Amino acid sequence: MYDTGLYDTAERAILVGTALGKDSKENAEYSVDELSRLTATAGAVETARFIQKRAKPSGAYFVGSGLVESIEQTIEEQKADLVVFDDLLSPNQQRNLGQKFGVKVIDRAMLILDIFALHARSAESRLQVELAQLEYLLPRLTGLWVHLSRQRGGIGTKGPGETQLEVDRRQVSQRISILKKKLKKVDKHRQIQRKGRDGYKKLALVGYTNAGKSTLFNQLTKSDVRRADQLFSTLDSTTRVMAVRYPQKVVLTDTVGFIEKLPHQLVASFKSTLEEVQRADLILLVVDCSDPYRERKISAVRTVLADIGADRIPYMTIHNKIDLLSGTNPPELLTNSILPISALSGQGLIRLKTEIISRFG
Repeated sequence: MYDTGLYDTAERAILVGTALGKDSKENAEYSVDELSRLTATAGAVETARFIQKRAKPSGAYFVGSGLVESIEQTIEEQKADLVVFDDLLSPNQQRNLGQKFGVKVIDRAMLILDIFALHARSAESRLQVELAQLEYLLPRLTGLWVHLSRQRGGIGTKGPGETQLEVDRRQVSQRISILKKKLKKVDKHRQIQRKGRDGYKKLALVGYTNAGKSTLFNQLTKSDVRRADQLFSTLDSTTRVMAVRYPQKVVLTDTVGFIEKLPHQLVASFKSTLEEVQRADLILLVVDCSDPYRERKISAVRTVLADIGADRIPYMTIHNKIDLLSGTNPPELLTNSILPISALSGQGLIRLKTEIISRFG
């Protein structure tokens, strides 16, 4: 149920998903459900959604002309402010759709970039997000912001700001170059910090966004890293010494949450942050075991780990949020390869710490 006050003031979004090729409509529906949560995280409300089964994308509009007409009619009926596509749009498709609809048209990648801009707090994460946004926008500058300039701000216009997004290609390229130089300086500082941790065993927490990594991090290190029940509440990697005695010194790093269809620009610009995962001796893969789609999300996390070259690092699968399970635990929780815990209540943490000791002992 929408909060009526929020519904009156928030941007109104129409969501569009596609089941391409052999993909099922059920899978597309799941993905659009997640897109809806991302849209809410960005500050908008879903007013309508469309899912189309297609053999392949249309070159001009990604979806078929009949659906384009239906969306156009719904925009007028719902007084929608933007249309969000669950798939990556080409610059031409995005421009064509924007001109056809007369409202903002963004894709999942742009939406995620917008959320990152909203949650970026440290100087480093702001630099990383701006770099990713500008590299995404560079091939889309021609004609993309003509229709956006007629709209109010909101989703798709955070981060560098509307003025920055309207500058020409040369100026954006210059800004990208400046950002890369600044991030190189930040990376040198990170390397100095890493040298100070020589001799420590290195643990890295990874997982799908909102799996409870930050809560577990706080439990294991007695820290107070910000946690929230929302997507991408943690962007900055945080490293702390483990709060219990181990045979060897151990540091634990909390990292940004992963998600399906994570924009490749983000993975590239967060390279120095994700290097903490690449350098780990052991990865703790945190899973929300109460999520019926947990296996799909584990696969998405493993895909990102492969993308950053960390898929060969030893890992332990930790099924978090067992306090949310009703009835008998799923059979896979009873296997030796998976550790069931509740980071919130502390259940199972003693066994987890014992297992870490056995790995590093």
